[in-house]
Amino acid sequence: MGEKDQLREYRGKRDFGRTREPEGRPAAAGEEPRFVVQIHDASTLHFDFRLQVDDVLRSWSVPKGPSGDPKDKRLAMPTEDHPLEYEDFEGVIPKGEYGGGTVIVWDSGTYEPLSHDRRGRQVDFGESLEHGHATFRLHGSKLHGEFALTRIRGGQDDREAWLLVKAGKGRGHGHGTPDPYRARSVRTGRTLAQVAADGDEG
Repeated sequence: MGEKDQLREYRGKRDFGRTREPEGRPAAAGEEPRFVVQIHDASTLHFDFRLQVDDVLRSWSVPKGPSGDPKDKRLAMPTEDHPLEYEDFEGVIPKGEYGGGTVIVWDSGTYEPLSHDRRGRQVDFGESLEHGHATFRLHGSKLHGEFALTRIRGGQDDREAWLLVKAGKGRGHGHGTPDPYRARSVRTGRTLAQVAADGDEG
């Protein structure tokens, strides 16, 4: 599937004459794949968890946000693929546009794919997602260590749902998710309220 096809749903939902969200141009991928976690204060407040897979960011809406505590199992609902440039997007999506509301970049960095087959051989990360289970190690400013995404529901008659879990036993070195209204952007140090007040139209 080409990059244009993968972003068709993303582009179809947005009026780029009104929103400053990136349209999605072919981008040179770095040596290590990227990830980003954005806090999105839209019709419902949630976290968007995105992993670079080839030329796009595979995306999940995580209502309670990712947690560094292995005891926390976070529901993650798949959304449309986003362009790689979306990793840097922060601002206000205009009211009336798809996803209208304020967005901040809560965390970003690189990740290592860790998915293996039964014989211990590393498998293609995109394929592991297609099969419904993928493990990876995050190297972010706030999120560190091994995580897993596991599909728990999905099919033609059932909306797909996943769980995002920190790997490990007991309580890890990490912490739970912070109050999203007090959380600060890893890019600019601003809160949701400060970005909204600054009126950075996205």
